Amino acid sequence: MKVLRIIFMVLALISLQAHAKDERKPAAKEKGGASMAAGTVFKDCSDCPEMVVIPAGSFDMGSNSEPNEMPVHQVTIKKAFAMGKTEVTQGQWKALMDNNNPSKFNTCGDNCPVEQVSWDDAQIFIEKLNAKTGKKYRLPSEAEWEYACRAGGKHEYCGSDNLDSIAWFGGLAQPAGNSGKSTNPVATKQANAFGLYDMSGNVWEWVEDVYHPNYNDAPADGSARQGDSVLRVPRGGSWSFLQRAAKRSGSESDFRYGTIGLRLARTLP
Repeated sequence: MKVLRIIFMVLALISLQAHAKDERKPAAKEKGGASMAAGTVFKDCSDCPEMVVIPAGSFDMGSNSEPNEMPVHQVTIKKAFAMGKTEVTQGQWKALMDNNNPSKFNTCGDNCPVEQVSWDDAQIFIEKLNAKTGKKYRLPSEAEWEYACRAGGKHEYCGSDNLDSIAWFGGLAQPAGNSGKSTNPVATKQANAFGLYDMSGNVWEWVEDVYHPNYNDAPADGSARQGDSVLRVPRGGSWSFLQRAAKRSGSESDFRYGTIGLRLARTLP
């Protein structure tokens, strides 16, 4: 009996030590949390956009091609964030916005990018998505957008020097490109090195920033630039014309056209 009691005591001690060890283990991070590896793809709901974890890093933003792309300056993004794997689609927009579809190319299908969406419309969509998921979706800053577009490279376009391989473009150009004067289904061209599709072409994508005529005094930390201008910034070009990775423009926040949509960013814990 004495031997049995000793055995039971030893087993109990082992059990207590194992339990204490388990309690010392860190709690699992939420799906989509900052501990996820770069390149991880996740969704916060069944009809939410797929998001890709983008790593922290530095890059040279801008170019010497146009005055509003100057000066070239280094930006350091210190914290990983998530970026939409594709532009927000018509199906994703309708699922959140009571089946309303503002798109000019509404016969293109649910897997085509939503367009004729203003910057103000994008903010309403994001507010609804945050209320639904409890997460922190937003538009990317202009610096985050270009960083994600370049994906560690120095290509002319977002992911390649061969525009036809990565973009739907040039519907109104001479000679004409490959878009057929329309948007096209997302993720049907080659992704860039971060696994993002259609960063060049298909539709322009709103970013959070107020438009400035150059990069003088632009933030070096990747944050969105504010100011007194009534213009906001779309990036990436569309189905209509060819655009470089550094190309930028400014439009009123209530401007809607069949060439402008959006891509989401999400702040990670």
